[in-house]
Amino acid sequence: VEVVSALVRRVRAGKLNGKSAKRAMARFRRAFIGRFRKIEITETLIDRATSLAEKHGLRGYDAVQLAGVLAANDERLAAGAARLTLISADNALNSAAIAEGLAVDNPNHHP
Repeated sequence: VEVVSALVRRVRAGKLNGKSAKRAMARFRRAFIGRFRKIEITETLIDRATSLAEKHGLRGYDAVQLAGVLAANDERLAAGAARLTLISADNALNSAAIAEGLAVDNPNHHP
């Protein structure tokens, strides 16, 4: 959702043409199917997101996103896997993620 939203905002701002945005969305969807894990939105996840929104002043969707990443990270660590890195250009979300112990990488810091 975040990727599509960002592309649409760039089209509306005149920074990207519609055809290029549609191609980028199609490429992302193809990549998403095979590479990303979907997290079910459960009552437990919503409770955690609510707490994160209150604690860090996050917007609703950002709090849900962070709660999902934290849940997936908890599962990985319990299984002995490496911790996740949140990839986000949202400074408020990144600050909250760091405060919660996640590694963060902002794509805007890579030219």
